[in-house]
Amino acid sequence: MTPEAPPDQELVTAILATGDERAFRTLYQRHTPMLYRVAVRLTGDRGGVAEDLVHDAWLRAATRFGTFEWRSSLGTWLAGILMNGVRDQRRRWALEAGEALPEPESIVVAAAPLDDRLDLRQAIEALPPGYREAIVLHDIEGYTHEDVSQITGKDIGTSKSQLARARQQLKRWLAPEGSP
Repeated sequence: MTPEAPPDQELVTAILATGDERAFRTLYQRHTPMLYRVAVRLTGDRGGVAEDLVHDAWLRAATRFGTFEWRSSLGTWLAGILMNGVRDQRRRWALEAGEALPEPESIVVAAAPLDDRLDLRQAIEALPPGYREAIVLHDIEGYTHEDVSQITGKDIGTSKSQLARARQQLKRWLAPEGSP
């Protein structure tokens, strides 16, 4: 039987105290799969950008471990850092495409933007960013509404309403033709 890995706080303390590479590697292996899943789901992984976003999130986190106050789990904090990177990436894509960035409240969901070969992944990618964030973080990754609020920097009520709207939109898109 292998010994149980220390909790995140002990690992971070070891990293801060001595630069313990083994502790960092343990944290990296523990949290990277979740960060990568979230990055892929929120970006569609255009050109492998998810790996870059996860790498950047770890670089930022490593320089900020000393400021983390443990008011949430380390995974929630890391996801928040990743979320900032995802938003920055979306802004870069919009600027590269010469698009103006819409205000989140002004986004209107199209009635049926997808073709007949719709699948859930495509439907989630077609959601407006706030809706996509809410459904990925809450329904897919299992974060609580409080965690989603911390990760996204939005009020809990906003997170809940965006989740409800995302679910409604997905239900409309994925419902068999002719169903109520």
